[in-house]
Amino acid sequence: MKTEILLKQDLLAYWQGQRRLTRRVIDAFPEGDLFNFTIGGMRPFSAMCAEIIAIAVPSLRSFTSGKAEKLDEMSKFTSKEELLKQWDEDTENINTLFPQLSEAQFQQNFVLFGEYDLRIQQHIFYFIDNEIHHRGQAYVYLRALGIEPPYFWETF
Repeated sequence: MKTEILLKQDLLAYWQGQRRLTRRVIDAFPEGDLFNFTIGGMRPFSAMCAEIIAIAVPSLRSFTSGKAEKLDEMSKFTSKEELLKQWDEDTENINTLFPQLSEAQFQQNFVLFGEYDLRIQQHIFYFIDNEIHHRGQAYVYLRALGIEPPYFWETF
C-alpha cells in the first residue's frame, strides 16, 4: 500500500502560506528602505522580491505549457504598491497554474530557463527555499531598521 507523505494540494497550501508571510514582510518595509536599504553588499529586498516574482509564475507557465521561458529578474517596480500588486496577481496565477500540473509531472525533469535540469518537484522546492532564504535576509534588514518583523511561523 502506497502512503502519500505530501499531497499536491498540501504543497500548494504550504507555498501559499510562505507567500502570505513574505507579503507581510514586504508590507513591513518603509517605501524607501524596501528599494534602497542594504547590508554587507546584499541587494535591496525589492530586488530579491523581483527575483522571486521572475521565477514563480514564469516557471509554472513553462511547466504547464512545456515551453521554457527566459529568466528576467530585472526589477521593474518603482513603488511598494506596484510590487504588492504584482505579488497578489502572482498568488492568484499560482493558484490557477499549479493545479494544472499532473502528479506524474512532478517526477519529470524540466530544463528551466534553459539551464536548470531538475525534476519539477525539485524546482518547486527550490522556489520555496529561495523565497524563505531571501525573507531571512529581509528579517535582518527590518531588525537593522528597528522594525519588528512578522513571526516566521505565522504562515496562515
